Amino acid sequence: MINYNADFYGWTQEQATLLKAGRLSELDIDNLLEEVETMGRSEKRELDSRLTVLLVHVLKWQYQPIRRSRSWQLTIKGQRINFSETLEENPSLNPQIDTILNKAYAKSIIKAAQETALEEQSFPSACPWSLSQILDDNFYPDAGE
Repeated sequence: MINYNADFYGWTQEQATLLKAGRLSELDIDNLLEEVETMGRSEKRELDSRLTVLLVHVLKWQYQPIRRSRSWQLTIKGQRINFSETLEENPSLNPQIDTILNKAYAKSIIKAAQETALEEQSFPSACPWSLSQILDDNFYPDAGE
């Protein structure tokens, strides 16, 4: 058996071969479980990351209207697509979406403050938009909205 810690890629290929062959008793169950759980957490982090980037740009769009650019607009558009695709591919994350949104928004305030030089208190403490608004291709908040 290939050592999980010494050759991860080789280990994954060996585990796949064993699974395909139905040789379940030979599988490295402990490490397989760890990897499967890690993959799930990775998908959740991806969703959170996409939403955080999206929210940062929506906040910047609203709170720095004079600096609005095509680049910001395209980032918003791209992150909407990426977020939606990730959620589509992982529908079991839907029940956690409110928690993910709240955590992503908290991080987006910090990041937006860094990127705009505005104080964190300049932004609402709770996300002022619904997820459907955030993902709406036509939604770009105006200043003061």
